[in-house]
Amino acid sequence: MTQIALFHSVLGVRPGILDAADRLRAAGHEVHVVDQYGGRVFDDYAEAGAHVERIGFPALMAAAVAGVADLPDGFVAAGFSNGAGMAEHVATQRRCAGVVLVSGALPLAVLGAGAWPDGLPVQLHVAAGDPLRNREWDDAFLLDVAPAPVEVFEYPVSGHLFTDPSLPAEYDAAATSLLWSRTLTFCAGVAAQPSAR
Repeated sequence: MTQIALFHSVLGVRPGILDAADRLRAAGHEVHVVDQYGGRVFDDYAEAGAHVERIGFPALMAAAVAGVADLPDGFVAAGFSNGAGMAEHVATQRRCAGVVLVSGALPLAVLGAGAWPDGLPVQLHVAAGDPLRNREWDDAFLLDVAPAPVEVFEYPVSGHLFTDPSLPAEYDAAATSLLWSRTLTFCAGVAAQPSAR
């Protein structure tokens, strides 16, 4: 179908990321998981956030672009939480077919990007009760990408990483199933377009 670059959350390549990759591969897509932590995984958001601070966001952004260097143009950039920002950044640096953001979105100014690629479609998936959600950033991102095709889906759950079964306090099976139904439809649709951006 298409190639997909998958960016992990602030917690690293947890089972939720591997589950996401498996679901995408089962649908016929080629998935490249970009591990920006070299295998390191966290259970605690504060500890993970401190790790990101030590690395620095500019270094992570550079690593994100380097992580997709071998992919041909026309891939889908997808990411969770902190990885959603990485997917956005990559989409402003490379020719992508679409972008899938889960549990996060950043205003383009935060990434130092001037404009969203013309017509590049986006899906944004968020939890209504996510304690880590920044609604102002979500709204600013949606203004930044207009008039590109955008789908926004809000789920009636409270977990930040609600698709990760290894986080039982956050995971929601029904919301996860619906998210993947929508995401797979999106990926199939952009893969079918005659010319990728």
